[in-house]
Amino acid sequence: MSFHGQKIIPAIRSMKDFEKMLDTPYTYGVFLDMHIGMLKSVFGHAKQHGKKMFCHVDLIQGLSNDEAAAEYICQEIKPYGLISTKGSVIMKARQKGVYATQRAFIIDTHALERSIKLIEKTNPHYIEVLPGVIPKIIKEIHERTGKPIFAGGLIDHAEEVEEALQAGASAITTSNLDLWNKYRDWN
Repeated sequence: MSFHGQKIIPAIRSMKDFEKMLDTPYTYGVFLDMHIGMLKSVFGHAKQHGKKMFCHVDLIQGLSNDEAAAEYICQEIKPYGLISTKGSVIMKARQKGVYATQRAFIIDTHALERSIKLIEKTNPHYIEVLPGVIPKIIKEIHERTGKPIFAGGLIDHAEEVEEALQAGASAITTSNLDLWNKYRDWN
């Protein structure tokens, strides 16, 4: 599987990483760990280069990760999509016509069941499963929800990328530059 032809979705943790992403054929990416004051200019720069970026709302410094923050980002920044663990953020993104990705940390069976219930309630476009190195969980969530899955967290090797994709992930979110480079021509 792939996400619009991409097996890897670059996760950007710094401006240096963003500049590296601009020099790749990747269209889709996700901004992590960003300061509120940089949102408008960075997203504008991405759009100028034809990049469609998700914004991880929970990791924006200086902005709460609530419904009001999601509304502000959707209206003022206009990202391709939002990522959050918060159901209210996901529902606001959908309401505003922005692609919504529900992030789910699966640490045990209870977390899996809570995540499935939240996904049923919020109806996100996509689900990001963390850690992404558990193919069994990727497969189960994909089968139970029917939603495209992004696998993220702790994926360090091409074999782990392939296992996650074979389990049903549409793409891998990663800040690992070696994986960006390895898959850049396979997208």
